Amino acid sequence: MASINNMAVLLLTMVVASALSVVYVKYDARLMFNQLQQELREQDRLGVEWNNLQLEQNTYASNNKIEQLARTTLNLRVPAPEDVVYVKIK
Repeated sequence: MASINNMAVLLLTMVVASALSVVYVKYDARLMFNQLQQELREQDRLGVEWNNLQLEQNTYASNNKIEQLARTTLNLRVPAPEDVVYVKIK
């Protein structure tokens, strides 16, 4: 009789331990899933920022933008043909 009671207590303990393990694993999986979702949102945000930065870089690298900045910021202009001096290199 004592052997059956001991076996029942052991089985009950194992069932409770197994149930607690399942609860812990499910909770941990939910935390990991939430972290994954946050990382995916961050990845999307960074992808959009990357595309915007590439577009901005292409805009600044275009000849029209460079010419506009040269005219407005540096007060540069295209020289008149009579102002051009050709230098002959020997």
